[in-house]
Amino acid sequence: MLKGKVLVAQGGGPTAVINQSLVGVALEARRFGAVERVYGARHGVRGIVNEDFLDLSQETPENLERVAATPCATLGSTRDKPDLQYCQNILKVFQAHGIGTFFYIGGNDSSDTLRIVSEEAKKAKYPLTCIHIPKTIDNDLMVNDHTPGFPSAARFVACAFAGLNLDVEALRGVYVAVVMGRHAGFLTAASALARKYPDDGPHLIYVPERTFSVDSFLSDVKRVNDRLGRCVIAVSEGVHEADGTPIISKLASKVERDAHGNVQLSGTGALADLLTEEIKNKLGIKRVRGDTFGYLQRSFMGVVSDVDQREAREVGEKAVQFANYGNGDGTVTIHRIGNYAVSYKFTALTEVAGKTKVMDASLLADGPDVSDAFLAYARPLLGSGMPEPYRLAPNQVPKVLAK
Repeated sequence: MLKGKVLVAQGGGPTAVINQSLVGVALEARRFGAVERVYGARHGVRGIVNEDFLDLSQETPENLERVAATPCATLGSTRDKPDLQYCQNILKVFQAHGIGTFFYIGGNDSSDTLRIVSEEAKKAKYPLTCIHIPKTIDNDLMVNDHTPGFPSAARFVACAFAGLNLDVEALRGVYVAVVMGRHAGFLTAASALARKYPDDGPHLIYVPERTFSVDSFLSDVKRVNDRLGRCVIAVSEGVHEADGTPIISKLASKVERDAHGNVQLSGTGALADLLTEEIKNKLGIKRVRGDTFGYLQRSFMGVVSDVDQREAREVGEKAVQFANYGNGDGTVTIHRIGNYAVSYKFTALTEVAGKTKVMDASLLADGPDVSDAFLAYARPLLGSGMPEPYRLAPNQVPKVLAK
């Protein structure tokens, strides 16, 4: 039975709905009379080792609901990737504060951290329940049909490309947008949901699940531009050559690396700039523009999916319920039912910890595009009220002078 002190933390990149999961935990845990306190750790696991806690038990339900509807991680997050010693320090803090249940909202790395903490608690014979709550805009957690955060980010990407398509249609030229996704292309693929008319962009979609060739890319761009007089392109930040070398490493004279030694892919805007330069120099097209969506995708206000909000709240609530059932350590996973409904299951941490899900081949077309199966998969996640573009009817007036 859920009792004593409970702690919740947020890890990794923020999303538009991660606070829904936080509030789901806080309010649901407060329903159980045996729960003494619900703490929130500021800035994820870093806040735990620093004993930087907020007492969420003192928050009013009204304010928690307002926070739930606010994008980004209200507790603050971290990119720390704890090793064994780090996790042992986390456990010491739990023991000192008498924390018996730890809810960690996050992605692949967060679930792996939870796994290590769980194992150390068992070795120390400390009674600790560790529950992972899924979150990531990359949609790359194993077992889950999709993850909270992805639907809202996908809605943003679809809306952004719908507007960009109209812009490029009006002024012509070539446009390249780099979308987040180091190993999985789900978010870049969501750009296809922007299309309404047959000639709408994005006309080319490149994801990490397929090998990227600069020569083939240029050939694709030329083909589309020659046919339509314009070309809108969506590119995952993680596109790579056949040997796994990131394209940015091939094109750039110098690359940046993050705190974990990974090549910095989209944060600098370099990939979009390099690809646009290739188009200008190799194809001779003058009007070429490029952007990197970067942080914009994660917590953009005003385009949050109502489906995403609801499910993010429910995974938080389910996490508390699963903890109370006495199932032990694990993760909440989302499973699709029928045309569109979901159920929530309790899954072993080892099924998701440190693993990455990528797009199945059935979701991709033969060329640089997605399949109808992907559109059917992703469309229900965007939620209600998607904006829709319209065109003037082609009632052309006959020319008088030019005959």
